[in-house]
Amino acid sequence: MTDDTIRAAGCVLWRRSPIDGRLEICLVHRPKYDDWSHPKGKLKRGEDPLAGALREVAEETGYTAAPGTRLPTVHYEASGRPKQVHYWAAEATGGSFTPNSEVDRILWLPPAVARGRMTQPRDRELVDALLNSLNLT
Repeated sequence: MTDDTIRAAGCVLWRRSPIDGRLEICLVHRPKYDDWSHPKGKLKRGEDPLAGALREVAEETGYTAAPGTRLPTVHYEASGRPKQVHYWAAEATGGSFTPNSEVDRILWLPPAVARGRMTQPRDRELVDALLNSLNLT
């Protein structure tokens, strides 16, 4: 990581369906990029990555979450700079979504459907990591 690395954090947010108890994963739609991804965002100066990940989940989805297993850290380039995103599995524990300036829609989808809806392949790998962490593979 260099001084110009963008530091970010997020969660693969999941819950059990209120209808049938099956696993669902939350995807957020960001109109600025017209993409579907996991809730994540830039860390504030000096912010602990896990605290930032949970803050971003709350800001983008309206849900509180209980953090679980640490998932792989993702590295890629964004706006010509290296970006590092720390991820955790996190179970939704309450809340509700209200559209905001960053996220206009969320979806709760079964893992296979979520994997197909995601814009970036790197986000699909995080679904696999979540399933492994929950012993569902």
